[in-house]
Amino acid sequence: MQTPYCLPTVYLNGAFMPLEEAKISPLDRGFIFGDGVYEVIPYFDGKGLRAHEHLVRFARSMALLDITNPHRIDEWLAIVEALVTHNKESNAAVYMQVTRGVAKRDFSPSKDTVPTVFLMANKLSQPPASLYENGLSCVSGDDARWGHCNIKATALLGAVMHKHDANQAGADEIILFRDGFLTESSASNVAMVKDGVILCPPMDNLILGGITYQLMMDLAAKHNMPLEARKIRRREVLGADEIWMMSSTKDVIPVTKLDGKPVGTGKPGALFKQMSAHFQAYKSSLQGAR
Repeated sequence: MQTPYCLPTVYLNGAFMPLEEAKISPLDRGFIFGDGVYEVIPYFDGKGLRAHEHLVRFARSMALLDITNPHRIDEWLAIVEALVTHNKESNAAVYMQVTRGVAKRDFSPSKDTVPTVFLMANKLSQPPASLYENGLSCVSGDDARWGHCNIKATALLGAVMHKHDANQAGADEIILFRDGFLTESSASNVAMVKDGVILCPPMDNLILGGITYQLMMDLAAKHNMPLEARKIRRREVLGADEIWMMSSTKDVIPVTKLDGKPVGTGKPGALFKQMSAHFQAYKSSLQGAR
């Protein structure tokens, strides 16, 4: 029986199959240790949004953990697009996961372990318009995650705990700081606007180098929107004119409340509206290029 959260056909270790037939050993290091990496590629009207860039980051995450990459980028792309075709869904979020594989439980990984490859797809629907019209409510907090956030690893307990903290406080998300400087949220990159300039944290090991984050920077450069990538102090964020969050399945979303206080006017700002329009135009150009 198809679950309500996943399209019916998945890919596991070289084969497409119904979800209910997909079986993974409990000794898989992804299950035992969270020893794996993942990626999510959104497909709009059958066209992947920066699919190549997602796959480059996927390969980089595997390399940083010394997990054998079982496929070249062109092979990965063929598998992803075949999965979208199998599910007959042109708007989908394709989840890809590679773990180190099945082995005796031991902290030291074996060199000859064969990676486990799993892909599934969820129907991709546009987030409710209220998110873009009214913005998100956020709280701030200290970043308690590990020091390699640039690796898109499956071990996401720190992010889960931060998201839970935000929800317990009645907020949609949390904006994180490490040693007094902005990093990101539990599941999205964060940027801010002050005096007409977009400010972005640098893509170092303390944040995930988001594909949508980079797209936002590229669109800002293309449309002559002033942008500066640098370390951003907490007090700057608390005094921001605008705050944005970015992710592959939500594009760019405004934050209109932080720690119970309005961000800027308390409504989506003028630069957000410009950037949102540029995102929509970019996605329309992809669909028109098919």
